[in-house]
Amino acid sequence: MKTGIAIPGGFSVLVLAVALLAIPVIAQESGEQGNAAPQGATAKQQKQDRWEGIITRSDKAKKTLTVRQRSSGLEKYVAYDDSTEWMSQEHHGKPTPIDASQVQDNDRIICLGKYDKKGVLHATMISKRLSH
Repeated sequence: MKTGIAIPGGFSVLVLAVALLAIPVIAQESGEQGNAAPQGATAKQQKQDRWEGIITRSDKAKKTLTVRQRSSGLEKYVAYDDSTEWMSQEHHGKPTPIDASQVQDNDRIICLGKYDKKGVLHATMISKRLSH
């Protein structure tokens, strides 16, 4: 009696390889891509990048904030424009709309948006977090 591992024939390996390579094509044809948002999805429903931390510097003329992440100490630039939504929220509280003038240095914020090629987050929403 022989013991060992069964080695599949060449045809079986070929069929398996073709099947694995066809999966992305099938998903693309049916419209099921991993990062693509459904047709007609709004900006809120699409996956957005996130950065949170403490504002270390703000430049209202250039409409930019420098935000330091609390855990790592890394700083990133956050750009905003007139379409950016501004919210204020206590922990587990209901968010209330605010404007950009109510956010100052040393405030804790959470930003949602998209990064550009330079690593600047263009915010669609900035939420000022209030302490208890």
